[in-house]
Amino acid sequence: MTIGQALLAFTLAAGLLTITPGLDTALILRTAAVEGPRRSMLAGAGICCGCLTWGFLASVGVGTLLAVSQAAYNTLRVAGACYLIFLGTKMLLRKHAAMDDAVPSPVCESSINATTPRWFIRGLLTNLLNPKVAVFYVTFLPQFIPPGVFVTSFSMLLAVIHATQGILWFSLLTLATRPLSRWLRRPRVAKTLDRTTGAVLVGFGLGLVLDNKR
Repeated sequence: MTIGQALLAFTLAAGLLTITPGLDTALILRTAAVEGPRRSMLAGAGICCGCLTWGFLASVGVGTLLAVSQAAYNTLRVAGACYLIFLGTKMLLRKHAAMDDAVPSPVCESSINATTPRWFIRGLLTNLLNPKVAVFYVTFLPQFIPPGVFVTSFSMLLAVIHATQGILWFSLLTLATRPLSRWLRRPRVAKTLDRTTGAVLVGFGLGLVLDNKR
């Protein structure tokens, strides 16, 4: 496999995986609909930084530990499950006060600006604490490393391609919610979105708890 063939094959494969509905898609859609585009893209940036981190760890061999050590895998699995269940439960129990369709006041804008960094962290932790992402990078990336290249640099190039595809996909998802933004932020609709996404996160978390086989 040449470098060009490897890049093309990985781009196509990673692109299909990126647009496949899953935890990331659910989190981004819910954030864009209920919290707005800025928080949505911050969460997306966190998810993509998580991909870059796992790509680097896999390229230097650290991620392989999760593939060969059941204890290391289980530790990350339980931590990820606890985080997803915690995050999902918060959404399920979130209270929705009456919202005004008017433009937010400066006080509201200030409050939003003060809390947006946590959405980046939320996206980052959602990705970093998912052992399936780690195993994916450990097992998937090596298949696209052609002979004669510097493994770490080429692996990071592949991770950057994947992260770029993720940002583009998250941008499209976020833009898709904008025409309906006022309707989506109505208390009843926002509550339904929170309950749905919360249930998805808890479901993923419980799935990790029960997944004691690889």
